[in-house]
Amino acid sequence: MKLHADKPDVQTITAYGEGWVAVNGQRHQTSLVLSSSGRLAPWNCSRFDELTASHFDSLLDFPPEPPELVVFGSGARLHFPRPALLKSLIERRIGIETMDTAAACRTYNILAGEGRRVVVALLLEV
Repeated sequence: MKLHADKPDVQTITAYGEGWVAVNGQRHQTSLVLSSSGRLAPWNCSRFDELTASHFDSLLDFPPEPPELVVFGSGARLHFPRPALLKSLIERRIGIETMDTAAACRTYNILAGEGRRVVVALLLEV
């Protein structure tokens, strides 16, 4: 029997380092949002203290349908956003998990590979 590595049908985060991530081998050095539905876009925020509710509101319309879970990568260190910033997600019963960006990358890959409707918002501070 010959074994072959699984190739996921979704975009995956293939590498990451300080201030950058690679999605399907393409390196990005600015904050971004990636959904398991395949959509990738810049996230217009370069510092944690610049985050507003509108940054999180924009995640609701990101995939063709709302995500069941948002994974927020807060940068090199773990920073929790104020609950007021997450109000729109909470009101729609969309789960949100906050972790450092490296952990968010790994978590997104696992959840997307399982076929979950997940969006990862990665803050890449410059």
